Amino acid sequence: MLGGLATLVMLGVGLFWWQGRAEVERKAPPASSAPPTAPAALPLATMGNAEGPALPEADEISREQRRFGRYDRDHDSRVSRNEMLSTRADAFRKLDKDGNNLLTFEEWAVATVDKFGHADADRDQYLSKQEFRTTAPPPIKPKPKCICEKPKKAEMKKLDAKKALKKAEKHQEEPLALPSA
Repeated sequence: MLGGLATLVMLGVGLFWWQGRAEVERKAPPASSAPPTAPAALPLATMGNAEGPALPEADEISREQRRFGRYDRDHDSRVSRNEMLSTRADAFRKLDKDGNNLLTFEEWAVATVDKFGHADADRDQYLSKQEFRTTAPPPIKPKPKCICEKPKKAEMKKLDAKKALKKAEKHQEEPLALPSA
């Protein structure tokens, strides 16, 4: 009885699988009846003195122009108060004066609005490029270089020679014993 039940289950699964494949094939696009076309001839490797079009010239923009472009979201050549506020999320942690990692949005917004107010010299609620330049962060100081002593080339050669000698000693075969007479 268990064998008959297993047979019925397998027949049912097979039937659903067969119908699923038929459904997929029915929805497939019809085969193209156009005759296959011959591939186009490949161009010759020798083009003579032919030259392609000139490469486009890239405009050199300054660091300040890139920074202004990041703030000027609508690209109208001026930064609105909302544009300035929207990109100040990176400076959020710098505003935590007591170092407790707790800063309300209001505290952050007040500091940003104050910064905007100080930069907006003509009080037109927009920052021109000159006004925006005053909001630039101070330049980043380079990290100090390592002051530890580095081994000189001669010392490195000695170390490499010692390593090679140890390696040779480690892999050296034992001397052959001479047969006694």
